[in-house]
Amino acid sequence: MEVKKVLDAKGLTCPMPIVQTKRAMNELVKDEILEIHTTDKGSKNDLTAWVKSGGHQLLKDEEENGVFKFWIKRG
Repeated sequence: MEVKKVLDAKGLTCPMPIVQTKRAMNELVKDEILEIHTTDKGSKNDLTAWVKSGGHQLLKDEEENGVFKFWIKRG
């Protein structure tokens, strides 16, 4: 998986991870991948819903040492 941009949203709480994700996605073109790192536990639900509503694709998500990581392909 070739990541075009990595967004560090660690330490931010809702709604800032979504706001930062939206800004970062606006810098990408169709089919490019954004990797997001966040510590907000609500991010999994928030980002999953946002991805669906925005026409993007959540490729993968995982948690590692309290950091939630997401890979989103721009639609």
